[in-house]
Amino acid sequence: MADFRARLESEIPALRRYARVLLRDPDQADDLVQDCLERALARHGLWRRPGNFRAWLFTIMHNLHANQVRGASRRPAVVPIDQTDAIGRPPSQIDAVAANEIMTALGQLNADQREVLVLVAVEGLRYAEVAKVLGLPIGTVMSRLGRARKRLRQMTEGGEPPLRRVK
Repeated sequence: MADFRARLESEIPALRRYARVLLRDPDQADDLVQDCLERALARHGLWRRPGNFRAWLFTIMHNLHANQVRGASRRPAVVPIDQTDAIGRPPSQIDAVAANEIMTALGQLNADQREVLVLVAVEGLRYAEVAKVLGLPIGTVMSRLGRARKRLRQMTEGGEPPLRRVK
């Protein structure tokens, strides 16, 4: 056991470096190293003698860190009450209604305008990329995009009622 503890102590600087890389906070890194050392001491019988001792310790640390991250993602964030902006949140119904209006209006654009608008506004492609994807001149892409934006704006801002689909 004395040999095990001596080897464990010699690995502390490497464990601290790795913990600081994982957490980017010296205090949290020291806590993680402490937990790792505690786990290694408690389970020293699980280390296989011919194996790589440092790799075994790094595995313990990595697993502890992964468990902490997983656990933290399940818990709500703790914010002191005096640092909060507002207790409630704004109603989400307005956003849902607006999203439905936009999706309805988007569905009423002609296919040429809709595909250009989606590729630029949703997928984030540049005009030249859209032109290449669709096999169109860049001027055609820009023209269709302009008409699509104008029509969408008219339908969603009350300038023109959206067309009703006939089934």
